Amino acid sequence: MSEIVLKTDDLTKHYGGVHALEGASFEMKAGEHVAIMGDNGAGKSTFVRQITGVEQRTRGKIWLYGEEVNFAGPLDAREAGIEAVFQTLALADDLDVPDNLFLGREKTFANWLGPFRLLDYKGMRQATIDGLNKTAVKIPNIRNTIRNMSGGQRQCVAIARTATFHSRLTIMDEPTAALGVQETEQVENIIRTLKEAGEPLILISHNMRQVMDLVDRIIVFRRGRIVANLKRDETDGQDVVAYITGAKTGAEYEGAA
Repeated sequence: MSEIVLKTDDLTKHYGGVHALEGASFEMKAGEHVAIMGDNGAGKSTFVRQITGVEQRTRGKIWLYGEEVNFAGPLDAREAGIEAVFQTLALADDLDVPDNLFLGREKTFANWLGPFRLLDYKGMRQATIDGLNKTAVKIPNIRNTIRNMSGGQRQCVAIARTATFHSRLTIMDEPTAALGVQETEQVENIIRTLKEAGEPLILISHNMRQVMDLVDRIIVFRRGRIVANLKRDETDGQDVVAYITGAKTGAEYEGAA
C-alpha cells in the first residue's frame, strides 16, 4: 500500500485569462480508491484531462508509478496503463462488444502477409469474456451491437474495457449519472470488484451516498483549486458539502482558497 500510483505537483491549466486549474498537488497509493468532488466548474474534469493527456497542462508535473510522464495525447496515457471511462463512453454503436473493447488495439496474427494482418477474432472474444468475468459484468450476448444495449450495459462495457487491458489506474467520470437504480447498483458492484482486486481508481461523482460507500479518500475542488483532502471514515456528507460550497476551508489550503 506504500507505492505511489499517481502524483501531481502544481498541476495548472489556464485558458487565456481563465484559471480552470491552479496548483493541484495530489497523490494516491496502490489499491486506493479516491473520489474527486466539487461543484460544476470546480476543476475536476480539467484535472483529469491533464492526467489523461486529453489536454496539455500550462505547468506542473505528473508521475505515474514513480516515473515522470508527459503524455502527448490520450493514446499515450492509455498505453501507459491509464484507462478512463468518461460520461460520453466513447463506444461505437454499430460494433459489438469485442470490437469496441479492442477498437484501435486489435489482436492480430503473425505478420504473414507483408503489410496486411489477419484479425484474431477468437482471441479478442476470449479476452473480452475474461475482462467481463473479472468485473462480474453480465452481458447476455457479446456479439450484440452497442446500439441494442441499455444504458447500464453500455456503461458496463466501457468499464470492462479497463479490466480487459489490465489498467494500472482506472478513472471514472460520473459513471452512473444517467443510469437507473438497478444499473447504478451494477456499476457500483464493479467498482467494489476492482477494489477487492487491489486496482487503484479515481471516481468523479456528485453522488454523496455513492462516494461515502465506495472510496477511501475524498478530494474536494473549488474554483480550480484543491481545498480539502479527507479520509472517508473521518468525515461525513455535511462536512464535504461545507468544503464544496466554501463554508469551510482546510487549514493547509487557506492560502490557496
